[in-house]
Amino acid sequence: MMSMRGTGLLLIVSFLVLGVLVTTTFGANVTYDQRALVIDGNRRVLISGSIHYPRSTPDMWPDLIQKSKDGGLDVIETYVFWNLHEPVRNQYDFEGGKDLVKFVKLVAAAGLYVHIRIGPYVCAEWNYGGFPLWLHFIPGIEFRTDNEPFKAEMKRFTAKIVDMMKQENLYASQGGPIILSQIENEYGNIDSAYGSAAKTYINWAASMATSLDTGVPWVMCQQADAPDPIINTCNGFYCDQFTPNSANKPKMWTENWTGWFLSFGGAVPYRPVEDIAFAVARFFQRGGTFQNYYMYHGGTNFGRTTGGPFIATSYDYDAPIDEYGLLRQPKWGHLKDVHKAIKLCEPAMVATGPTITSLGPNLEAGVYKTGSGLCAAFLANVDTQSDATVNFNGNSYNLPAWSVSILPDCKNVVLNTAKINSVATIPQFTRQSLNDNVGASKAFLSGWSWFNEPVGISSNNAFMQLGLAEQINTTADKSDYLWYSLSTNSQDGSQTVLHVESLGHVLHAFINGKLAGSGEGNRGNAKVAIEVPITLVPGKNRIDLLSLTVGLQNYGAFFDTWGAGVTGPVKLKGLNNGSTIDLSSRKWTYQTGLKGEELGLSGGGSSDWVSKPTLPKNQPLIWYKTNFDAPSGNNPIALDFTGMGKGEAWVNGQSIGRYWPTNNAPSGGCTNSCNYRGPYNSNKCLKNCGKPSQQLYHVPRSWLQSSGNTLVLFEEMGGDPTQLSFATKQIGSLCSHVSESHPQPVDMWSTDQMTGKKSGPMLSLECPFPNQIISSIKFASFGTPHGTCGSFSHGQCSSSGALSIIQKACIGSKSCNIGVSIDTFGNPCVGVTKSLAVEAFCT
Repeated sequence: MMSMRGTGLLLIVSFLVLGVLVTTTFGANVTYDQRALVIDGNRRVLISGSIHYPRSTPDMWPDLIQKSKDGGLDVIETYVFWNLHEPVRNQYDFEGGKDLVKFVKLVAAAGLYVHIRIGPYVCAEWNYGGFPLWLHFIPGIEFRTDNEPFKAEMKRFTAKIVDMMKQENLYASQGGPIILSQIENEYGNIDSAYGSAAKTYINWAASMATSLDTGVPWVMCQQADAPDPIINTCNGFYCDQFTPNSANKPKMWTENWTGWFLSFGGAVPYRPVEDIAFAVARFFQRGGTFQNYYMYHGGTNFGRTTGGPFIATSYDYDAPIDEYGLLRQPKWGHLKDVHKAIKLCEPAMVATGPTITSLGPNLEAGVYKTGSGLCAAFLANVDTQSDATVNFNGNSYNLPAWSVSILPDCKNVVLNTAKINSVATIPQFTRQSLNDNVGASKAFLSGWSWFNEPVGISSNNAFMQLGLAEQINTTADKSDYLWYSLSTNSQDGSQTVLHVESLGHVLHAFINGKLAGSGEGNRGNAKVAIEVPITLVPGKNRIDLLSLTVGLQNYGAFFDTWGAGVTGPVKLKGLNNGSTIDLSSRKWTYQTGLKGEELGLSGGGSSDWVSKPTLPKNQPLIWYKTNFDAPSGNNPIALDFTGMGKGEAWVNGQSIGRYWPTNNAPSGGCTNSCNYRGPYNSNKCLKNCGKPSQQLYHVPRSWLQSSGNTLVLFEEMGGDPTQLSFATKQIGSLCSHVSESHPQPVDMWSTDQMTGKKSGPMLSLECPFPNQIISSIKFASFGTPHGTCGSFSHGQCSSSGALSIIQKACIGSKSCNIGVSIDTFGNPCVGVTKSLAVEAFCT
């Protein structure tokens, strides 16, 4: 890092003072111009992050919001989920985890702004894209087009949410935190399928939204033809090349994807933080002033909220705050440093647009310079392989490949996106069996009870119909399950093949009460086709087909018409006489849902549970129940579903979601490490190949009592519940690796605990949980160490006293700061750029 001297240092310090003075104030007039959102007459550079309130719990909200603020966010963004709040037409639910007003008020209490994305179509890998199923049954309705029944319902719900916010004085003009609203969502991706009606519809949506008089701007993402005054915005992994559709609108990025969603049957995607930081810096380099991370905390698809189909219960998204509410390091910390660096540039950025100049092949400078002397620069190397040295403003700068250096005074580099100064952590899960009765850690209390779900029709609500019924139209998504039942006669019994075709998503075929075969679709193709060899008995034979959904479609033109379930044909092929019988058009008996659902078994009650010494295992269609004590401590909890097949689980009557640990990711396509250099896509960086897509399922602590909790499972395919275990998530190792030449802004300097001086760069360690201290140092090296957290090793150059120095400074403290310099460690190799690597444990 070049020394900070003279006017450059004074300028940066003045920016910091300004940053302290610029605080979040409500009761504001919010407008926009060509550069930025304008709040009470001041243009603002804003960093935002998505947190969806129903994907966590109210007990988690304050901590998630505070960690977002600590990470440098100005704004929290959330969708509003129509089907969550209006499950029955004109019957609303805003209680508990659905309390949107409470969530917004908590964000305001933390001093952050809110962007409320009403939609009301949200996509979001959410069931049916957020639409309630009853909408589908309104006569003459067509979704998301110039259709009067749809527009009437969309306007009614949008107005409902706006009115709720107004009644609570939550818009900025009323003294509240909401500075932005969104109408529709990524319609421009699919609007061509709707023909000329799409333009009419989008103009209507814009007019309808603005007529609600929120007092704040409205946006449409991925909508190049968004009419004035709606701001069109960008979604994607990169939005630096995006240009608004009017010279009077600011450049805004509503979804910077921090990772990708997880599918049952897929590997786990992740996105290196160096690439995210590069994308963020490039966006601000080229004129952006509002950027939102999707997701900043992804959370969990509790219950049957997940869409897709085949989207997993975990919506972790490789976000800076993980599914359990813990910081994902170094992602959270490095992005925090990026935000600090960008904020140092804010005075220049809001005053003028950037001047973009080439510094050579794949090298570019973006400079914000005003007549009054403000100057900020972003130097980018977009080459995917080669580092470069560039001359800029009379100085020489090294730019690693695929990186951006940020210079708030156009002279001094305070951060390079490829150089991480944040701590890294290695999380780990500590398991505890449900059958562990040892000492204070016992979880298992009363043994297992069970209930055999009847095969086929068991409800008085069953009905008969000629032909095969489409599933969603039949169940209205009241249950994942639909039974199709038929009796057929065989004169002498025979070997035959049962052929069934279905739109998906999973199918189980039973012959005379016994499971004969199963089939499942996948994220790429939800359709199912099975051919099962079966043996018929003389006389009457019963065929029962159990079709189920794994979340309804949430994306695509006309996705509400795609359908699910057994649509046929259903045939018996290769009978003894060589003939084939098509059963599709016969009279079938139908039952929506399961007997156990009708009995309310998910709540744990009912007198129908069986308790006997012999527990049925590895059998299909079994309900299980047990009681347990909560794992001790305060660490987040997961349930490990090893041994189970597929189904749904409830804790104290609340669904933790669908589980499917037998659905493994493909064995190929993963790498031990991922090169962040070069354009990212959702298949570039994958882990967990050949393993269950999801094995651990979040159980919020707020759902548990210290003892006497009830766990209920519906096991659809067959499993052994005695193999279940709880796991508490904690941080194993805490690591940092900082070079003595690492650029650091002044406000990132800390006091060296060894010398008492403020000089950078610094290596900082801090235990992640309250009441923890650094208990041991596993590794410390000043010189040329290499490797990553958990696998550091000494290089040829290493200071002999590094370990004892770090131990003295850190052990017994919650946090410690060490200057990365020869003043602290001596000079083990003259003329070589050195770094400090440390791995510590907290207890």
